[in-house]
Formats: sequence, C-alpha cells, structure tokens
Amino acid sequence: MPTKKTPAPNAARPRRSELLATAAEVFAEQGYDATTVRTIADRAGMLAGSLYYHFDSKESMADEILSSFLTELWEGYERVEDAGLAPRATFEGLVTESFRQMDRHRPAVALYQKEARRLSALPRFAYLSDSQQRFQKLWTRTLERGVEEGDFRADLDVPLAYRFVRDTVWVAAVWYRPGGRKSAAEIAAQYTSMVLDGIAADTGEDTGKDT
Repeated sequence: MPTKKTPAPNAARPRRSELLATAAEVFAEQGYDATTVRTIADRAGMLAGSLYYHFDSKESMADEILSSFLTELWEGYERVEDAGLAPRATFEGLVTESFRQMDRHRPAVALYQKEARRLSALPRFAYLSDSQQRFQKLWTRTLERGVEEGDFRADLDVPLAYRFVRDTVWVAAVWYRPGGRKSAAEIAAQYTSMVLDGIAADTGEDTGKDT
C-alpha cells in the first residue's frame, strides 16, 4: 500500500502542493510520456531548474500524486467496509467514497486511469498493480456478499458486475468537474440508483404495474 511522502519543510510545503496540483493537471491533459519537467515548470510560471528544488524528476511528482490519492482512497474505503453495513449500504458507501475522492483528486484519477497499467511495470510504481488487485477483491467481496445475503440478484455475474461498476464509476473522471451543477454526492446517488436498480434482488413486492 502506498504511503504519503515525508512532508517538506513548512516554508516550502504550500509551494510544493501547488506544484503537485499543476503537475497533476498537466499529466492528466497530456499523458505521462508527453509531459516534461519544462512543461510543468512553464505551466507553474517558473524555470525548469527551479522545479528541481522541490522534486528530483517528473517520476517523483507522478509518484507522489498517485500515492497520495490512493492512500486517501483506501482510507475511505476501509472506513466504509469497517462500518459493518449491509451489502447494499456498503456498495452505496463505496460509490459515494469513489466520487468524493474524484472530487478531491480528479487529475490524479485521470492520470491513474490513463497510465496505471504502463507505470505499474516500473519498480517505483509496483503499488499500482497491488492497488488494482485490492480494488477488485474489495468490490467482488461486496457483490458476492450481496448475492449471499439476498440483497443482489441470485443470478448476478459477479465478475461482469465488477467490471461494469469499475468502468462506470471511474470513467466519470473524464468529464466530471468539481463545482458543477451537481455535487459529487448527488452524482454518486444517481449512479448508485441506476446500478442497483439493475442488480437488486426481486423482493416479490407488487410494483403496481400491469404485466
């Protein structure tokens, strides 16, 4: 599991955070390979040499962006799972937490979506593969528990449902923008409603519709 980096001295910390935010935006827009230290420095309004005062490479910046995002994401996921909720409520909580982190780390999510598979081949980014496997196990566990406890359909194809949920939720990083017409929580509620209407168990209740 990634860990947060050792904080820089207090005087440099605000500037360092600003530079990471700028780097995340550039990585998200241009991709990792197409982004250079000079590109980031230009966007930040400084000389490339000055950027090296804070970071030794673009790899270090990408590492800190991704590891910080994933650390916060997993802290949130663990809170949801540790709450001991029913499968449906756990599912809702995980979707809500995903959008909450997207709201906080949208460029990092976009970078993760575009580059995680390739970067994970590098020793420094091995934790990306670990996180992907852990992500799959968490969501699969939640879906399987929902089937077992009758919250989700008995014929649910769990691997397929996992892929659908994963892609449906995280592809939103492409278009989601903080401060839009709907909040992250509102969008999460809409997503959850649409998904669960498709996988919720049939309770046998009369819907009032003609058959």
